[in-house]
Amino acid sequence: MPLPPRDRKPHFRWASLLALGFSTLLVLTGCGSSENAGSKHTSDSPVSGGTLRLAFDADPGCVDGQQAGQNVALNVTRQVTDSLTYQDPDSGELEPWLAESWDVNDDSTEFTFHLRDGVTFQDGTDFTAQSVKNNLRAIQDLGAKASLGSTYLTGLSDIRTPDDRTVTVDFDEPNAQFLQATSTMTLGFYSDATLAKSAEDRCGGDVVGTGPFRLAKYTPRQSVHLDRFDDYAWAPDSADHTGAAYLDAVDMSIVPEATVRNGSLASDQIDVDTVVQPQDEELLQASDYKILDRPNPGVVYNLILNESRPLFSDERVRKALTKSIDRDQLRALLSRYQEPATSLLARSTPDYQDVSDLLGHDPDGAAKLLDQAGWTMNHKTGLREKDGRTLSFTVKYWQSAPFLELVQQQLRESGIEMKLEQTTVANTEAARQSGEADAEFMNLTRSDPDVLRTVFDANGANRNRREPAQVDQDLDRSAGVKDPTERKKLVDDSVSALIEDAHSVPLVELSGVMATSPHVQGFRYEASSRFELYDTWLDDADGTTGPGSGPSSDAGANSDSARGATQ
Repeated sequence: MPLPPRDRKPHFRWASLLALGFSTLLVLTGCGSSENAGSKHTSDSPVSGGTLRLAFDADPGCVDGQQAGQNVALNVTRQVTDSLTYQDPDSGELEPWLAESWDVNDDSTEFTFHLRDGVTFQDGTDFTAQSVKNNLRAIQDLGAKASLGSTYLTGLSDIRTPDDRTVTVDFDEPNAQFLQATSTMTLGFYSDATLAKSAEDRCGGDVVGTGPFRLAKYTPRQSVHLDRFDDYAWAPDSADHTGAAYLDAVDMSIVPEATVRNGSLASDQIDVDTVVQPQDEELLQASDYKILDRPNPGVVYNLILNESRPLFSDERVRKALTKSIDRDQLRALLSRYQEPATSLLARSTPDYQDVSDLLGHDPDGAAKLLDQAGWTMNHKTGLREKDGRTLSFTVKYWQSAPFLELVQQQLRESGIEMKLEQTTVANTEAARQSGEADAEFMNLTRSDPDVLRTVFDANGANRNRREPAQVDQDLDRSAGVKDPTERKKLVDDSVSALIEDAHSVPLVELSGVMATSPHVQGFRYEASSRFELYDTWLDDADGTTGPGSGPSSDAGANSDSARGATQ
């Protein structure tokens, strides 16, 4: 049974929402317990203690950051692992973290990191230069399972450890993107005991990092539980405090239904809804909940077409998809914090350039291309046909993306049938890796334009399953160029080529939109728009939450600082 709500009356329309939430509410594993009871107390100063309870809309699938690539999974692993460098979310500049300083040679083939003293893993073992070497080699050994990390380490030739506090990483070719990659949780660090585990065991939660929270338990499709690592003492300088995290623990529940998350937030079953739906934003904000948003840098939500399929081996059909979509029309279904795509890169990505002229709605042009490709309209069905086959393809996806249904309608106006199949992360990934997926709906967050190479390089992940071309040479060169002007030109040329040849169909920029109860303080995004909980605290008595500690009347402002800064 759901726990009783805190002692307050729900705001106006929340009464009906609460009724809906309670009628469908499931028992949330790890959400709300007698430990959260406490008398009301608010404070301007951070207090320690308490369990933060938040809800995801999807299962992480794998909670090993070196293997996982989904936002949900990386939001978990960011709390468990630290990185060599820290990227400031406001300026984009890199700062010391586990590395106190670093040196890079002139051609970006040699990176030397000088590590800070006193860092330990959560099992008590020391973090040393050998730890860095062991982890980078382990990512290489994971191969395709390390879908992101393996691309960051392309060309890695040698790792030298002259002493416990110094490690030098060598590459065969210039790799200027590597320094920013060292700030990601994908290149976070695990203990030797973790690295000795199987990839499957690590995905299942058997991981030990250096981060402020320990991964205590992962129950697939249900919950993740984190405990505070009391000995933590090496946060980056830009953190608001030093020492251990404020929170005792974090309970993360998997709650796919938006109505259930709404009811749980309104009844104080959870403290944070990590995926707020556009239609709920205004109501939440009017009801004294804090809305936090931050545009995700990196590759926007897009359709990546499988060019090994006969349908999409024809460039004319791919281009017809791009021309059939009216991106401005998608605004009606987007969050107020989202925008239609104007490039393959989001606006918050370094080296972004608006190329919306390549994404114009041109239904006549789409029809002409399809006619040329031999797809004729069957006016009875409203779909195009060729050699007895219907122009139809399927998109499997796991994200919350209601705008896909409008894209589906727009494509149908051109005689193209896009079937939508919402399923699990595991199923969509299996379909992609096997080559059975007609098209992939995805985005990838990274605060560096090298994210294009990670996703589209035919010499790497090759998600299009196509032959290498000039664009891949440009992508590979951009990873090693230090001159900002030259690099930007390569990035711009790559974006234009990928769109013009319709290897990708950009749709919408992703923006993380979350709602928190007013007693949640210090909840913020990092540079890659995942949240970090080290500075988060609860303003209830003894840092705990429970009946009688409702929201304060002035805590619902959606300030610029709450939204987070773009890069």
